[in-house]
Amino acid sequence: MTTRNLVRAVAPGVAIAGGAAVLALGGREVIRRQAAIARRAIGKPLGENAHRANKTYRRKLGDPIQLLLLGDSIAAGLGADKPKRTLGAQLAKRLADRTNRAVRLHSAAIVGSETSMLRSQLASLPAGYVADVAVIVVGGNDVTHRVRTSASCDHLASVVTALQPAGTRVVVGTCPDLGTLTPLPQPLRAMAGLASRQLAVAQRDVVTGLGERAVSLRDVVGQFFVDEPDKMFAMDRFHPSSAGYRRTAKAMLPSVLAALGDESELPFGHHAPVHTGHPVRR
Repeated sequence: MTTRNLVRAVAPGVAIAGGAAVLALGGREVIRRQAAIARRAIGKPLGENAHRANKTYRRKLGDPIQLLLLGDSIAAGLGADKPKRTLGAQLAKRLADRTNRAVRLHSAAIVGSETSMLRSQLASLPAGYVADVAVIVVGGNDVTHRVRTSASCDHLASVVTALQPAGTRVVVGTCPDLGTLTPLPQPLRAMAGLASRQLAVAQRDVVTGLGERAVSLRDVVGQFFVDEPDKMFAMDRFHPSSAGYRRTAKAMLPSVLAALGDESELPFGHHAPVHTGHPVRR
């Protein structure tokens, strides 16, 4: 996710949203100034490589669940200070504790990925690998790169349907609300927030319509990032910190358990399949 791409993505809407005030100041000059402010505020203090956390968690429990992570920098855990504090690792440990089974984590997520890149992540998996459940978090880069919502959702549907024939259940964490990114000045932040929320709703509808599960990250963790930004965000104020990933893993866990057959009532922000005609693993 780059500030330059974010500016390009929302600039057309800013001129409309800002109305007379923006026009009076000169729309181009407002955007130029906001871009400069955001670039100085954010930079790239985290680099572009997340910690690798692939291993078996709670190995002694045996009978491992195969957990696959796909997606962008959030799925990869950029911003966590140690491998064990990435989203995948924290989710794997919580899943093992709740199921009393070991969990083998395989993350193919890549920092900077758009939804169109998920198929290449699938192609990178070892021959014959089959996950019990795949967790996907993606969408922020689609917003910043001005990918049409319909195209983004088509790519997401393609990956979901590619996973289903082997019996892999899918849980998608929908696009985070970019309106919580305080380094972005207004009205840039408001426009980014609107675009990300629209994509999140579309992702939810596509995934649940295909018989899988969606978790609205805005609903289940968004307020924590608003209320405790110093704790929840990493130093770039764009990506979650270790604490942010811990909160996100905890929030996503109920749908991951449900995908594996747990029938407990789901909290607000978790969306069950519209239908349950899942393919049967052979």
